[in-house]
Amino acid sequence: MEPRRKGDTTLMSRPATLEGDLALIRLWKDVPIFESDEEEGKFWANHQLDARLMQMSIHRNDVRESTTITLRFDPRMLSRIKRIARRRYLNYQSMIKQWLSERMEQEMKEG
Repeated sequence: MEPRRKGDTTLMSRPATLEGDLALIRLWKDVPIFESDEEEGKFWANHQLDARLMQMSIHRNDVRESTTITLRFDPRMLSRIKRIARRRYLNYQSMIKQWLSERMEQEMKEG
C-alpha cells in the first residue's frame, strides 16, 4: 500500500488478508459457533471483524422510532425514581421506559 499524503481523503481498499495480517471477517455468518473459550480464543487470534460490520451492528434510534411526550410527576416521586436509577447506574428516563415496557408485556400476557 502506498503511504498516505497529508490531506489525502481517499480510502484505500485492502485485501481480506495480507501475509502476517489477521483474516478479515466481513459477514456474521463467517463467525463459527465455538465449543469452548479456547477454541474461540484461537479463532480471534487469527481473525478480526471488518470495521464496517461492527459499525452496521450498532443500533441507532431513528427519529421516527421515538416520540417525545410530557409527563407530570410529583417532585418527590421523580426524586425517588432518579435515586433508584442512580443506584442502578441507569438514566432515569431509560429506566422509566424499561418499567413501562415490562408492565405492558405483563398486561398483554394477562389479557
